[in-house]
Amino acid sequence: MTAVHDALLAGRKIDAVVIGASAGGIDALLRILPVLPRHFGFSVIVVLHLPDDRDSRLAEVFQQRLAMPVRQADDKMPLEAGTVYFAPPGYHLSIERDFSFSLSQEDPVHFSRPAIDVLMESAADAYGKRLAGILLTGASADGASGMARIAACGGLTVVQDPLDAEIATMPLAAIRLRAPDAVLSVPAISALMAAMKEIQ
Repeated sequence: MTAVHDALLAGRKIDAVVIGASAGGIDALLRILPVLPRHFGFSVIVVLHLPDDRDSRLAEVFQQRLAMPVRQADDKMPLEAGTVYFAPPGYHLSIERDFSFSLSQEDPVHFSRPAIDVLMESAADAYGKRLAGILLTGASADGASGMARIAACGGLTVVQDPLDAEIATMPLAAIRLRAPDAVLSVPAISALMAAMKEIQ
């Protein structure tokens, strides 16, 4: 690990990683997630803003590029370590205290359903300091409150460098609300994810 990774991960135990992204997010995720080994010890849960009037093929697309199993999250599904989950379109995705998923069709948050804030805030309540949150490129303020909740619960928070983002609005909103533990480029985030393997 580099000195930056050492500083961010020293003394941490991580059980899950939540990632939020919007416009430009697919490209960023395709540069981050493929570095993860098949036996990565954490759950990785992703909310990507999607049109809610069509089926999502994200799990299928990413499964072709990742060594880890990839699934679309479903209601009451228990989380499993070493699996990447994508939120389905048209539903908010939450994590319950028993580490299972919950889907709801409550009102959109920041005009989005699924909303990044909903996932991150529920994950922070479930995992506390054993959670890592990563917020990537996007054109709304969704994710800022979620990242702040993760930080308040003692989790690790990483925001994509706005200068590196396709659209800087989302990273800037999070940084302005509460300074994250790190502001990194996509290659540096990818390297950090790979380094997490060493703290399992």
